[in-house]
This record gives sequence, structure tokens and C-alpha cells, in this order.
Amino acid sequence: MRQIQHPGPVALQRSAAVAGSPVPLRFRMDPGLSVDAAVAKGFADAGCAGGIVFFQGGRFEPFRYVMPAASADPRYAAWYSETYEPEGPVTIVRAAAIVGVRDGGPFLHCHGIWDTAEGHRAGHMLAPMTSVAQAAEVSGIGFRSATFQAMPDSETNFTLFEPVQKAGVGDGALLAKVRPNEDITLAVEEICSRHGITSARVHGIGSLNGVRFVDGTEVPSYATEVLIRQGSVRTVDGRPQARLDIDVVDMDGGIFSGELVRGDNPVCVTFELVIEAVAD
Repeated sequence: MRQIQHPGPVALQRSAAVAGSPVPLRFRMDPGLSVDAAVAKGFADAGCAGGIVFFQGGRFEPFRYVMPAASADPRYAAWYSETYEPEGPVTIVRAAAIVGVRDGGPFLHCHGIWDTAEGHRAGHMLAPMTSVAQAAEVSGIGFRSATFQAMPDSETNFTLFEPVQKAGVGDGALLAKVRPNEDITLAVEEICSRHGITSARVHGIGSLNGVRFVDGTEVPSYATEVLIRQGSVRTVDGRPQARLDIDVVDMDGGIFSGELVRGDNPVCVTFELVIEAVAD
């Protein structure tokens, strides 16, 4: 399987997860607010510290985003493109944002596909620099006793989300992250096995080092931005088996979608997940 060399020491623990009790969320984002402020308000009103939010539709202007890119700085194995700001309002086709805390305040990490005047584009939305132009309703999964906390990561030199327990205990779902060079599908299965989850819905965003789809399509870009559009875990022969259907954008702006090959899709920098246990 492909490997990417990051500048720092390789962490021994290749994934992490904490349990939480999921709170279904649905709230309105009001015009004039930045996306991060609108989502932070929705989560705070529900008493939730972190989780995931899903976007579909809505109008945003200005809208700013970046795509994956090579790094000119040897301290990083990959980086981001210039900032893009499409002209006119932008509609989100589908996107998801991991919601957590950075520098003591709410923070969003968002990947998705959007419809611009120039056509479909995809990447990493800059939520503090993107504004709600028309009221939009979003859904999500929040957690009161757990969240994602942005922390310096010595392996990659990035500041990355880590799942953390805030207070008390929870059950019914996991907040998780996977480190570089781990196959994302196998990592989801290992996390579920470790926590006794036999059937689940899987949500999340992250980056992969190249992508291999079950239909034979290959994306050679070593840095990508990924959104899980449909993910599941079920029990096969007594063990959890995951199926992940994703959207991905490469360093040239190419957008691809499909089901991942199990065992041949390694994480590039990080992958953040919310795994909801469901009845078998």
C-alpha cells in the first residue's frame, strides 16, 4: 500500500476514539453570519460541544475554499492551494464539517462539493470566511460529553483534531480519528471491533494518499480532500466490515465519487469520523 513520509516521529497509536451519546441536530443558519458562527450557535443552543454537521443546498456569498496541493515547505508533506472565491452566490451540493474546539473557541473542518457559476467545484471550505446569504437548514450529530480538540501533531506538523472526552460518559456513538498510512476502511473496522460495534453508520472527512475505487477508477494524487457521502458497518463472518462511498477532489481540482477498495486507501494527513452504532 502507498506510504507518505511525514517529517515527524511516527506515533505508535494509529487511531483514537472516544464514546459519546449522540444528539440529533437540526437548526437554521441565519443570513449575515459566517458559516462557523452559524454552526457554533446551533451547537451551543443544543448544549453540544462537538460533532458533525451536514450541508445540502443553501446560498453562500462570499464563499471561500482551498484544494489540496503540494507543499513548498519541507516541514509538511502536503499543503493547500491558493484561496478560491467564486463570483456570485454558491450553493452547496453536499458537504460535512467536523465541529470542535481550537484556541478555546468553536472551529469547523469542512469538505464538500459546491455549485458555482463556473460549475461544480470541491475542496476544503474556509468557514470563517464564508457567509450565509440565505437562511438554510442543516442537520447534524452533536455530543455534550465529548468533542474534537485541535492539537499540535508532531508526526505531520499540522494542528489536527483529536477526539477528547469532556465530562461524564456516553454511549451509542464514537468520535474518532485515523493517522497517516492506515487504510481508512480497515481502520474503521478495527475501531468498531475495539469498541464492540457490530453495525453502524459512518460519517466523516479527511485526506487519502491516492484513491482506488471498486469500479477500477484510480486517483493518483497523493494529497486529496475526502467526504464520506455514505458509510456503513455490518457484521460479516462474525467481524465488522465497512463500506465507504466517498467524494474526493485531487490536486488538479478533479472530482471523483465511488466506493473505496477495502485495504488500498491509506490516509494522507488525517481522517476524522463520527461512527453511530445502529441495531443489527
